[in-house]
Amino acid sequence: MSVSGNDYLKFMTEQVVAYLDLPQEERKKRKKKEKVPRPVYSSRWLGVLPFAVKTFLRK
Repeated sequence: MSVSGNDYLKFMTEQVVAYLDLPQEERKKRKKKEKVPRPVYSSRWLGVLPFAVKTFLRK
């Protein structure tokens, strides 16, 4: 199921125009909503192990 270049270009143009038609405040809200805080360094690099140790030591 391939998409021809013209169809893709038409789709992308529609998306850009729809985005630009939004008010600036709405665009800012979307950007803020899309940003997800990064996970904690220890969890991101070492997985669940630091979390397990931390909860074990708390009990």
